[in-house]
Amino acid sequence: MKKILKTAFVLLAFQTLSAQQSSVEKSIFTFQTGLLGVWASNELRLSDEITLRSEIGLDTEIFDNDISETSGFFMAPTLNIEPRWYYNIKKREAKGKTTANNSANFLTLSFRYHPDWFVISNNDNIYVQEQLAIIPKWGIRRTIGNSGFNYEAGIGLGYRFYFLKQYGYSKNDSEATLDLHLRIGYTF
Repeated sequence: MKKILKTAFVLLAFQTLSAQQSSVEKSIFTFQTGLLGVWASNELRLSDEITLRSEIGLDTEIFDNDISETSGFFMAPTLNIEPRWYYNIKKREAKGKTTANNSANFLTLSFRYHPDWFVISNNDNIYVQEQLAIIPKWGIRRTIGNSGFNYEAGIGLGYRFYFLKQYGYSKNDSEATLDLHLRIGYTF
């Protein structure tokens, strides 16, 4: 009887320890790039499945303006903060799949701010209007092999607010916006 109780106690203790391992990382720093920009981010664990991601980067846009007969590209700064819920991280762990560096599916509410600080462009007189986008998103994040490399994809539909009065317009403006991202990066 004592052996059975000891065995049950050890198995219960092991089950508790393994359940504690299936959570998001305490803090990870990631550098990512995609077709349209570069970003550096930090994810800070708030609970076993929730992180707070803060990000700074340069978004890139390629444009072709028929009116002014100009075309080119520009890069402008962006700041992003988003709580992320990695809703299937425990399920992935239970199936023996990797959860390293928060490899799981997630839901998030992204708050993306584009300030009018500076623009890097191949054309003069290009600026980005100050704007804020609030976008609920679904995404996936996966680690590539046993390395620090990862990829991330996400999609969401939200709302963007343009702060136009400071540029001489009579009122600010807003519109629906689609956010689609595909990035590859490295977690330190």
